[in-house]
Amino acid sequence: MLNKIRYKTKIAVIGAGQAGLSAAYYLKKMGLEIGPGFIILDEAPAPGGAWQYRWPSLTLSTVNRIHDLPGMSFEETISTTDTNVQASIAVPHYYDLYEKKFDFRVYRPLKVETVYLHDERFYIDSSKTLFSASGIINATGTWENPYIPEYPGARLFEGEQLHTKDFKTADYFKGKHVIVVGGGISAIQLLDQISKVTTTTWVTRRPPQFREGPFDEDAGHKAVAMVEERVRQGLPPLSVVSVTGLPLSPEVIDMKERGVLKRFPMFSEITRSGVKWEDGKEEKADVILWNTGFKGALEHLKPVLPREENGGILMAGRLATMVAKEPRIHLPGYGPSASTIGANRAGAAAARELMNTLGI
Repeated sequence: MLNKIRYKTKIAVIGAGQAGLSAAYYLKKMGLEIGPGFIILDEAPAPGGAWQYRWPSLTLSTVNRIHDLPGMSFEETISTTDTNVQASIAVPHYYDLYEKKFDFRVYRPLKVETVYLHDERFYIDSSKTLFSASGIINATGTWENPYIPEYPGARLFEGEQLHTKDFKTADYFKGKHVIVVGGGISAIQLLDQISKVTTTTWVTRRPPQFREGPFDEDAGHKAVAMVEERVRQGLPPLSVVSVTGLPLSPEVIDMKERGVLKRFPMFSEITRSGVKWEDGKEEKADVILWNTGFKGALEHLKPVLPREENGGILMAGRLATMVAKEPRIHLPGYGPSASTIGANRAGAAAARELMNTLGI
């Protein structure tokens, strides 16, 4: 394997989404050169991180907020004030211009398959090339690791089981009864759209919590702090969205008026034709749409990433991006920085602390 080496660098940034680009900005600002100083690897075919895969109906008016990357505002890349612009177009356009402005030559599409240690250096193996680095800033986020919980009878179901990641348009579900599972923002948005073209049943583990007022900076920081507290104890993170509550938007009010927000508790099993609750109640379904979130896309780091017995990772550092038991690895985009709320600051902290650890 060692004869595959093509590039040797000080720091490898894996992932070119919000956290990865932020980290790259600060590495460059602190004097590292692209190439010998740091490299950026990205699995996606084009700039935009996970945003380029979002469904067409997700517009700038329906996302929580697009946070600026350091050194270049999102607003200056938008040529219109129309909030109905698709996020999957506007944000990748922003990232593309950002990469060009700071001359970030990203290796893509390049999927990192595994990372291992050899002679105190990390070897980052892909199908094309083997890279070598002294430290890693892993910013692969969560989009590539959708989570669907295991339920009795799941393999018996004769309909479709889909995840948020699979959603394209509501029209696909016309004429089908859809069980929408999940109490997060994505679940609400997709329930709203699907319920306008067909029948739905909404199921959540906990009663949903709706909040009034905007999701401002203060609310964002409080949400991040709650998730950060968990990872500093080595506990598996909750998603940031899970602790923010659901905005009481005009769409939500309309859904209430249409009777769509009649929420049922989680079913106990899946049958051939639908789902079944503990009290014996059954509901037939053509589709179960799991809006149950994502987990950190960290499988490639398995050989070098220390895990706790509970499956979590003990995190340290100013913003909890440093792996406590392997400080040469930082994980911006894991836990408290798994959304754009904390990704910028996390990228900055990871860059500074990793350079300090490596004595650069």
